[in-house]
Amino acid sequence: MLEKFLTKTSFESQADFIANFKINVPENFNYGYDVVDAWAAEAPGKRALCWTNDRGEHIDFSFADMKASSDRTASWFQSLGIGKGDMVMLILKRRYEFWYAVIALHKLGAIVIPATHLLTKKDIVYRARAAGIKAIVCVGEELILKHVVDALSESPSVERLISVGPLVPEGFDDFHKGIREAAPFVRPEQVNTNDDTSLMYFTSGTSGDPKMVIHDFTYPLGHIVTASFWHNLHPDSLHLTIADTGWGKAVWGKLYGQWIAGATVFVYDHEKFRPADMLRMIQDYRITSLCAPPTIFRFLIREDLTGFDLSSLKYCTIAGEALNPAVFESFHKLTGIKLMEGFGQTETTLTICTLPWSEPKPGSMGLPNPQYDVDLLRPDGSRAEDGEQGQIVIRTKNSKPLGLFKSYYRDPERTREVWNSGIYYTGDVAWRDEDGYYWFVGRADDVIKSSGYRIGPFEVESALMTHPAVVECAVTGVPDEIRGQIVKATIVLAKEYADQAGDALIREIQEHVKQVTAPYKYPRIIEFVSELPKTISGKIRRVEIREKDDRNV
Repeated sequence: MLEKFLTKTSFESQADFIANFKINVPENFNYGYDVVDAWAAEAPGKRALCWTNDRGEHIDFSFADMKASSDRTASWFQSLGIGKGDMVMLILKRRYEFWYAVIALHKLGAIVIPATHLLTKKDIVYRARAAGIKAIVCVGEELILKHVVDALSESPSVERLISVGPLVPEGFDDFHKGIREAAPFVRPEQVNTNDDTSLMYFTSGTSGDPKMVIHDFTYPLGHIVTASFWHNLHPDSLHLTIADTGWGKAVWGKLYGQWIAGATVFVYDHEKFRPADMLRMIQDYRITSLCAPPTIFRFLIREDLTGFDLSSLKYCTIAGEALNPAVFESFHKLTGIKLMEGFGQTETTLTICTLPWSEPKPGSMGLPNPQYDVDLLRPDGSRAEDGEQGQIVIRTKNSKPLGLFKSYYRDPERTREVWNSGIYYTGDVAWRDEDGYYWFVGRADDVIKSSGYRIGPFEVESALMTHPAVVECAVTGVPDEIRGQIVKATIVLAKEYADQAGDALIREIQEHVKQVTAPYKYPRIIEFVSELPKTISGKIRRVEIREKDDRNV
C-alpha cells in the first residue's frame, strides 16, 4: 500500500529522509475507497482490527469485514438523509462501531466529528450549535443518552439520534438493526475533492471555548510518517495506541496511517485504566508496538514489569505532552526499549519526532518532520538561534503542508491570529540544540518571567518528577512585587507520601529541584493537592491554577 503513495519507502538517515521523502497525493483522495476498500480487494483476509474489551469479548475484523460493514453503514446513513457535507458527531468510546462509522462517513463525503463520552449536556449543545451538527451517533449507556437527550431541545440542527446499544431508547435509531437491514451500497457519483472538509475536532480548550479545527480529505495521508516511520510499523505489526476515539490521538494511532502501513490496530475497550490490565493485553495478544502519553508510561513503570512477558513489544512511542527524562530512563532500564518522542497538535499531524534512524535524546521531541518547514521565532518575529527559546512555527509561504488544518471553522479572526503572513504559530515554545533537536519549554502563555529569567514550566516539572514523592505536578507563575513572578509547583503526591505533606517535605522537594536543575528555577511555593485541574482530554489546565492564585493575591 505504501508504494501507492510514496516515491521511496525506506530511508537510512534523517538526511536521506529530508532529501527523498515525498507523498504522492491522488486526485479526489478518499480514505474509505483508496485505502480500506483497496486493502479489501488486495488482501481481503488480512486482519485490520483486533478488538477486545474488559468483559472478555474478542473480535477480529479483516479488511473485507471493514469494507462490508462500512458499506452497509454508509447505505443506512444515506437512508437517514446523511450525505456530502453533513456534520455527524460520534460519541463511541472505544467501540468497534467507530471504525464502521468513520469509514462510512468518508465514503459519503460527510464530515466526522469525534467526541468524548465525557461531554455534558452543555458541551453537546455548544458543539451542536457551533457546528450545525445533523446527527449524533453514540454509545447506548444511560448517562451518555441522558446528556444527548437533554441537549436536543437546544440543538435545533440535530435531526437524527443513533444508538449503537446496548440501550436504544425511544427517539433513537438502532444502529445495528439499521445496518443489518440496509440496502446494497451504491457509491455516490461525486463524493469529494481533496479540499473538501472530512474531519473536525473541537480542541480541548485549556483556555476559552474549544476551537473547531477542520481538516481536508488528504489529512490521512499526512499520517504516513506517523505510522510507517515514527511508530515504525509494517504489515506484520500489531499496534496499540492508548486513546479514546474522541481524541485526535485516536486517528493518529488507531486508524489512518496504521492501515496505510498495513498494520493491525489493537483496541482494548475498557472503562477504567489499570496499568496491570494494559500490560496483560500486551502480553496476551503479543502486541509489537505501543504509543501512549507520558502519564500512561509513568503508571506502567510503577508496576512490577517482571510479572509480565513483554518480549513481543519491540517499539514504543510517546506524545500528548512533553516527556520527562526520568520516565525515559526508567522505562529503558526496565524494558530495554527507548521511548521515541513526537510532537504535534490537533491542527497538524506529527510535526517534530524521533525516527528509527535517529538516536533519541531523553526529553527532546526530536527533529522536524520534512512534511513541515519548522522553525523557532523570537517574539519580534526574528529567527531564534540554537540554544535560544522561541515559538515553534510552520512556514507555509510556498504551500499548505499536507496534514496542516484548513482553518478554524466559522472563525476567520481566530484563524488569522495563529496563521498569517505565510506562518502558522503553534503557541508552543521550545529551543533547538546544535544537532537540530527540539526541546519543549511550554505554551507561550505558560512561560514564567522571574527576575529577568524566562523559566519553562516543563523543565521544572521534569526536575520535580525525579523525586519519588511526586506523581503529577503543574508549574505556574505567581505574581510577585519584587521578581515579577515566582515559580509555584502544584503537586499530587504518591500514596506512600500523602501523610508527609507539610513543610519538611516542601523543603526536601525544593532542595531536590535545586540539585537537579538551575537553583533559580526551584519552586518558591509548593501546594499539595489531591488532583490537578484538567480538560476533558486530560491536559492540565495551568490557566485554572493561575486564575485561582490571581484571585487569592
